[in-house]
Parts: sequence; structure tokens; C-alpha cells
Amino acid sequence: MTSIRRWLLGWLIAGLALAALSAAYGIFYTARIEATELFDYELRTVALSVPATVGSSNALARRTPDFAGLADDRLFIEVWDDAGQSVYKSLEGLDVPRYPPGLRTIERDEYHWRVFGVQEGDRFVQVAQPVSVREDLARHLALRTLWPLALFLPVIVLIVLFVVGRGLAPIGSISRALATRSFDSLDPLRLDGRMPVELKPLVDALNDLLHRLNVASQSQRTFVGDAAHELRSPLAALKLQLQAAERDGSLVGSKQTFERIEGRLNRLIHLVHQLLTMAREDAQRSAHFEPVSLRRLCERAVGDFSMLAEARQIDLGLEFNPSRDADDAYKVSAEPAGIEVLLNNLIDNAIRYTPRGGKVDVILKRTGDGIGLCVSDSGPGIPDAERERVFDRFYRSAGNKEHGSGLGLAIALKIAQRHQATLSIDNNEGSPGLRVTLSGLRAQ
Repeated sequence: MTSIRRWLLGWLIAGLALAALSAAYGIFYTARIEATELFDYELRTVALSVPATVGSSNALARRTPDFAGLADDRLFIEVWDDAGQSVYKSLEGLDVPRYPPGLRTIERDEYHWRVFGVQEGDRFVQVAQPVSVREDLARHLALRTLWPLALFLPVIVLIVLFVVGRGLAPIGSISRALATRSFDSLDPLRLDGRMPVELKPLVDALNDLLHRLNVASQSQRTFVGDAAHELRSPLAALKLQLQAAERDGSLVGSKQTFERIEGRLNRLIHLVHQLLTMAREDAQRSAHFEPVSLRRLCERAVGDFSMLAEARQIDLGLEFNPSRDADDAYKVSAEPAGIEVLLNNLIDNAIRYTPRGGKVDVILKRTGDGIGLCVSDSGPGIPDAERERVFDRFYRSAGNKEHGSGLGLAIALKIAQRHQATLSIDNNEGSPGLRVTLSGLRAQ
């Protein structure tokens, strides 16, 4: 995948480096030329500065030539008198012929020399310098002129990094705005006025997409609401009519036939109810959290299922540690309707799969800042191999004789995820049965 940041930085830094190298070569070449002209001027200055007493002293220097370094005395000075006799040499062992006055380059004893000669009265002064020494000095001076450019290059790279980062920051702002919003939020993006005009078409396109998704979601919620009314009412009316016909004898049939019809009708009503609940959860766009007492919701759910539990001779109870103060220790920030549906599904499943004479417990617990609950039963449990699949829609364990829709745990998981909580399933340790745990609800 191509990165705009890497593409911009690569081309900008490569272009700046190429421009810097070109500038460095130009500066270096110009500095060498200027240094050469400066050394020629130095030869003239030295030749014109030789004292007049040097020619009369007749004292020759006793030094051997050394042109390996960059010292200031890497010059060869020779003075001739009016008769053409050499009266002074600055370095012993060298023999550079006398040339006419002026500036020139010669080759002598495997050295290239830059020579300047001048006639001063009755004497002739000639100054020579190895070209290699001049080039070393010129190179050294030229390299010194490049240090500002060497300092400028990393500074300009840092500036490029900063500018590219600031230029691409609005894209990061859009990404963070989309990443931090709720997964079911379809509100349009609202960004500040500093957003570049180049990104406005992208933001407009995203907002248009979000608007279309919002319209589709609202249509789905409207359909679910209409379907709930259109399906529940006829099924409930059909059940009432069947019961009325059985009582007044207008519908002839055996008692077992009526029981089978009523059982199938109850399963159909339960399936339709679960399907509508799942569709409503899928279409849920946003959750409206509010402070709610989890203890009161559990008490209500246990009370609602108490008659069903008594009919199946199941001991249904609620366990929690009472608060030491007046405040409710189990108050959470949640969606009351969603938590109520979750509790009803967990308790209904536990009662359905617990044999007669069994036990179902709803246990409230608090750990640190989190509040959770556990629904434990004494039923057959779930094999380990099937534990990961029980949250799948319409999945039912093999050999299960209880009638159900296979949607209860899938609905409960959807609600838990909307509350950013965790729903887990484990078999009881040391005793038969299943334990479904909801944890991670935010305490209020």
C-alpha cells in the first residue's frame, strides 16, 4: 500500500539532497578558483615584499624542500643580482630556472610549479610554489566554505518533516474522528474551519455516505417496528381464539392435539419475538445510556420468571451483597431495555435447560470499578467443543430436546458488545451446570 507521507518525504528529501549536492559542487568549484586567484596574489605580494638586504647578505638558507604539508613556508624564493648570479635561495636543493617576469605554470623535477617573477631595480626576484600545495590549500579552504551547507541540509530535512506532518495532520484528524466515534454512530463529520479545501470533497463524500446509511438504518428500524406489530398481534389473537374455542367446545379435537397445537404456537410466538428482538438489535444505531440499578432489573426479571420456574419446580433466586450505605452498590451506566432483554434471555435459557427440581441463581458481583452478573444453572452444561459456537445465530447443540430459537445467546452477546462488556460461558466447577457471566459494566 502506497503511503502519501513516505512518497512526499522521499521525493522532497531526495530533491533537496540533489539540489544541495549541486550547490555544494558549485560552491566548491567557485571557492577553488577564488583560492587559486588568492594564491597568485600571494605570490605577487611575497615577491614584492622580499627585503632589499636579502640580496646583499649572500646567505643561503640551509633547508631541504618539503611540500607534503600545508605550512605557510611552502614557497621557494630566489633572488638574482644584476649580473644574473643567484644571491638568495629560501630552500636548499632546489633549482628552478629563471623565467621572464610574469605569472606562469611550469613543470620541474616531477612537480608542477606556479612561478611569478619581477624585476626590482638591479635585482630579479622569483617566487615559486608547487601546484599540489596550492590545490591542497584551495581544497581545504573550499571545504571550509561548505560547512554552512552541511548544517543547512539536516535543518531543511527537519523543516520538511515538520511541514509534511502538519500538512497531513487534517487527514489524521479525520481518521481519529472516525475511529473514536461509536460504531453505530452515523452522524455527519463536523470538523473545524482549519480543514484544507482539498479535503472538503472527501469529507462531503463521507458525510453523504453516512447520510445514506442513516436513511437505510431508519428504514430498517421502521420495518422492524411495523413487523413486530403485524406479527405479534395475529399470533396472540390466534392463541386466544384457540383457547376460547377449546373452552366452548366449538373446536373438536383431543386434548393432546390442542396441547401440541398450543405448544407449536407458543414456539412460533417465541421465535418471532426472538427474531424481532435480534432485528431490533441489529438495527440499533445508538444506545442511550443512563444510570440504572442492576439489582432492581435483576429483581424484576427474577419476579417475571418465578411462575415459570415454579411450574418446572426449579429454585430460582437472586444473590448479592447488600450495600452498607444508603446508595445502591449496583448502579451502572447502561441501557435499561437492553439489559432487561439480556437478563430475560439468560434466565429463560437457564430455566429451559435445567431439569425439574434443579436450581438457577442470578448472582450480582462487583470487582473494582466494574459491575457484573452471573446466571448459574444445574443443567447439563455445554461440551467444550461447542462452547465457541453457542453464540452463533440459530445454533443448537446436537441432541438437545428443548425447543428454542437458537437466538437467545446471540442477542445477549449483541447487547453486551453495545455496552462494551464481556459475555462468557463456562461449565460449573465440581458440579453439573452452566455459568454465563456478564462483566465490565461501568459503575455509575
